[in-house]
Amino acid sequence: MYRAASCGVQSWLLCSVMPPFVCHAFKASKQDAALSWKMALWARQVSRWCCLLQTARAAEFPRRLSGRSSPAQGCRGFALLALLPSRNDILPWRLQAYRHVTVGSCSPPGSAKDGSFSSPESNLPSPVKQEQAKAETLPDLNAKILYEDWDDIPPSSALEEISEEEAVQIIAEPLLPLQSSTLRDYVDHSETLAKLVHLGVDLSQVEKRQKAGQLLLTLDFEKDVRKILLFLKDVGVEDNQLGPFLTKNPYILAEDLEVLETRVAYLKSKKFGKAEIAQMVSRAPYLLLFSVERLDNRLGFFKNELGLSVKKTKDLVIRLPRLLTGKLEPVKENLQVCQIELGFQRNEIQQIVFKTPKILTASKKRLKQTFDYLHNIMGIPHHMLTRFPQVFNSKLLRIKERHMFLTFLGRAQYDPAQPSYISLDQLVSLPDEVFCTEIAKASIQDFEKFLKTL
Repeated sequence: MYRAASCGVQSWLLCSVMPPFVCHAFKASKQDAALSWKMALWARQVSRWCCLLQTARAAEFPRRLSGRSSPAQGCRGFALLALLPSRNDILPWRLQAYRHVTVGSCSPPGSAKDGSFSSPESNLPSPVKQEQAKAETLPDLNAKILYEDWDDIPPSSALEEISEEEAVQIIAEPLLPLQSSTLRDYVDHSETLAKLVHLGVDLSQVEKRQKAGQLLLTLDFEKDVRKILLFLKDVGVEDNQLGPFLTKNPYILAEDLEVLETRVAYLKSKKFGKAEIAQMVSRAPYLLLFSVERLDNRLGFFKNELGLSVKKTKDLVIRLPRLLTGKLEPVKENLQVCQIELGFQRNEIQQIVFKTPKILTASKKRLKQTFDYLHNIMGIPHHMLTRFPQVFNSKLLRIKERHMFLTFLGRAQYDPAQPSYISLDQLVSLPDEVFCTEIAKASIQDFEKFLKTL
């Protein structure tokens, strides 16, 4: 019964304190959703104030107010309601007007003189005035609770209109793209990418490698990248080479550190020095991605296939470490070309490969064209080519131009037993100025004029 009475009082107060236009908007809430939301908020606040008022009355004054007259109780209750704190934007004018009108209606008939109302406190008996002085402090004790309840107000609607000045002040953070064909779009959002760029990593080259971009986006710099960088420095990679190294081989950042240390330990067990390991790792960035078993198989292949000693095999891979990381099919094909098509003996192939390891990875077509011109046009025998295998690394056009110029001057002599002998090394390795003055005994202008006649 008390609960029903309380709900009745709350409904009556709600209708009393709200302006007429708000009550009308409440009845037509389906037509104006925004005003209905505000009405619900006001009703919620008034309901809470009523609960606080009833609690204070029940706790402090049930006995003292039991002997008072009904008009005094009504006036005092309404006075307390009028003293409750309120927000500046929650109907201040209505509460104030309600206070004066209600209290005035509860005053005796003789309280008005000359059409004016006397103070509501002056119309109360003195015991009631004393109780009212104490009661007026109660709303202040609960004011903090009432204001805190405003924190539960839902946020403003996304459809709420704002002014142009407020719109200009809104700063939107750039969104992280869900998909992109370049890592450039992620640099501002990824600490790892930003620091790798600072180290000198070329992300435009990294993103061309299969799944390398996705790998870098999943790595944490402090957890995953830093330890690999420190490991590479311990191996001997220079600071200014870390960026180019990771550009060529970003996959090493996903390798387990203990596995990498095991591979380095294997190279040390094969009598590779620290400086040699640093040189091999720098020149062949993928070297440490190979397992110990694969590295051991590669070393065994070159030792057995070429018939080299352990020392010469080690020197061979130090000079060209990519022999350990590249494919073996081109190497096998070039060895067969040298032996079958070019006619070199096994011991001659050993000497050629040991002096010029690049011949194992050279183009077969260019290798055969160079040999054909040297052997069949210039008349260089196999044993001379074995002594100077560096000639296979030179451009065929360079060899042709210089040989034809020497032939024009009558100085094309490649037999060491004949006077005016010209070695193959001098033919291909010297700059044009030195070649003309010391070998051809002519000026550089004469050589350039001759080239125009070709």
